[in-house]
Amino acid sequence: MGFSDPSALTPLDHEGGRFFSGSGSMVEEEDEIRLVSVGVDIGSSTTHMVLSRIVLERRDNRYIVTRREVTHESEVLLTPYSDPETLDRDALAAFFERQYAAAGVTPDEIDTGALIMTGVAVRRTNSRIIADVFSELAGRFVSVSAGDALETQLSAYGSGAVDRSRDQGRTMNVDIGGGTSKIALCESGEVIALTAIDVGARIVAFDAEGRVVRVEEAARRLADEVGLGLALGEVPEAGGLSRLVERMADHVFAAMQPGVTAPETAALLRLDPLPAGALPDTFSFSGGVAEYVYGRDSVDHGDLGPRLAAAIRARVDGWDPRLEAAEQGIRATVVGASQYTVQVSGTTIFVEPTSLLPVRNVPVLMPHLPLDAEELDALAIAGAVRAGLTHFAEMPQDQPIALCYRWRGLATFGRLDAFCRGVVAGMADHLAAGQPLVLVGDGDVGGLVGIHINEELDAPRPVISIDGLDLQAFDFIDVGELLPATGAVPVVIKSLVFPTSAALGREAMATV
Repeated sequence: MGFSDPSALTPLDHEGGRFFSGSGSMVEEEDEIRLVSVGVDIGSSTTHMVLSRIVLERRDNRYIVTRREVTHESEVLLTPYSDPETLDRDALAAFFERQYAAAGVTPDEIDTGALIMTGVAVRRTNSRIIADVFSELAGRFVSVSAGDALETQLSAYGSGAVDRSRDQGRTMNVDIGGGTSKIALCESGEVIALTAIDVGARIVAFDAEGRVVRVEEAARRLADEVGLGLALGEVPEAGGLSRLVERMADHVFAAMQPGVTAPETAALLRLDPLPAGALPDTFSFSGGVAEYVYGRDSVDHGDLGPRLAAAIRARVDGWDPRLEAAEQGIRATVVGASQYTVQVSGTTIFVEPTSLLPVRNVPVLMPHLPLDAEELDALAIAGAVRAGLTHFAEMPQDQPIALCYRWRGLATFGRLDAFCRGVVAGMADHLAAGQPLVLVGDGDVGGLVGIHINEELDAPRPVISIDGLDLQAFDFIDVGELLPATGAVPVVIKSLVFPTSAALGREAMATV
């Protein structure tokens, strides 16, 4: 594959980096591309996967997803642990081997995929090495350790709540999993507020005789509230278990109230409470407990799921917002596949040093930056960047993050200086490990931004500043090496595909 009209991009030598200007490169490739993709969700309670075939067709200078067919949905596996704090790597590997065999594909046939780790599973002692199960596919996989904030957003998108908020007013999604419950408030196609609480179906687990085999710390705290003793190997008192489940449901509904949080509930929150404001017009449930809430499952999996769902359902009728069915329940955060789209950056870029490239699977941060004013406020920009970074709290510290911005107004020295200082200050803690500052804009100021950071600020640092790209939340990017003939860089965009119609239509692929 190549790029036509090499003269359209003219490289300009610039000491300390390379600065390119020009436009007009076009991607050339076959008219249709077919991909085999896999989505995997390893959660605190359950693990499952989905295999899909994706068809992309060329439209102008990018490839668009035109068909996506789910070819295999795995059984739902109770996430295996070799001991209470250690995920069982061998059992997970055997499970995925069975699923590949059942689907009639081999790992070598997988083109792309997404591996998502959620809930309490992220915090287990060997969660980072679970990727070894997929080591031969590591270069093709997007791998996400989804902390509370990111997991809440993933479930909001996957359940369809974000999509519904475009035409149904304010919506709320409550994702009740094994270890936590995640609550997202959505409006006009965006998540506008979120929180998470230590209430989940598997904070207590039982064997076939009803004896306790697992107790999370949150369960001990809740049990103390209702006077219930929980001891490993013993059968809890039935009345005490009922009180425990009722108290859990009370806390979930308390956390769902905007601006109202009792001290007992606040002690269980993993994120800040929802801010004061109006109730949603509609709400939905996702996660494993949603299967019971909506009557799609009745099997007891040795935890509190069925009883917690019954207590939740009993409170639904007394809440003013209207209950809607989620498009996905337990599979709300298993995203099916990564998508690819290729764009060429851009009219200006700056890379220093050029040996930084290529970089792969870089998650995109899209903070709400105050860039509309005539004079920009560096402190406000820094604060917005730090707030956005909280959604990536579970990412490894050595993971580069691409900060995406939408430039507004003139690129005067003063505005560029305030923007660059705000971004560098906001990213300072994340950049402390030495990873590059990766900036992606939608306009044509990428080169200017890169030069300003490299030359005008006090401490020059590795910088990748590219522009002319259209990105969204949950995108990941690969930035290829500089093309010698043009000085351009190909950028592959991988988008997590959610099971809603609005999610389709953002994929293309290019190789150099």
